[in-house]
Amino acid sequence: MEIAATWIPEPLSTAAGSVEAPAPARIDTDEALMLRYRDGDDAAFRSLYLRYRAPLMRFSRRLTGRASEADDIFQETWIAVIDARARYAVRARFITWLFAIAHRRAADSARRRARNPVQHSAGHVLIVESLADCAEHEPPDIALADERTRALSAAIAALPFAQREVFLLRAETGLGVREIAAITRARPEATKSRLRYALRHLSKAMSAWT
Repeated sequence: MEIAATWIPEPLSTAAGSVEAPAPARIDTDEALMLRYRDGDDAAFRSLYLRYRAPLMRFSRRLTGRASEADDIFQETWIAVIDARARYAVRARFITWLFAIAHRRAADSARRRARNPVQHSAGHVLIVESLADCAEHEPPDIALADERTRALSAAIAALPFAQREVFLLRAETGLGVREIAAITRARPEATKSRLRYALRHLSKAMSAWT
């Protein structure tokens, strides 16, 4: 889903012929954008999509380890946002709400895969083998060398699911423990422990690269 860049008008000339400096661009909060979208401003949705397209895709890919399954979760999450448009109200941060939807879709997908593992294993590509598909979503200033990227992805994929999800939520959103606990419906103490174990495992796995 490609969205054209927002058009910015040229600065207006003053009566004296000089050019006024453009006013600083307003940066709307996520919640303000979603409220504007609820009220009919489709451009506000495009802004939200562009803000969260990359982290949501990375979260989906690294959580599931399956490219096509992650793509489904990504699409279903945005469809859920669109469907909830008319009844949206600010009850939590938008980022928390968005990733809670993605988390539920991932949990539903995992349950379907557990019921029918043969159907859901065919044609899926493990995350370690699909890094090229994720390349466009990686911020260029933090891109890692290929071997290190594969090692890190393999270490993330090796985490138990509960540890992997809290680590990815922390890494992709910067949310605090309590917000992550609310998304995963776990106690904050358990969430903190899972994050600590995940970081310990990843630190050990990546020790050769430090």
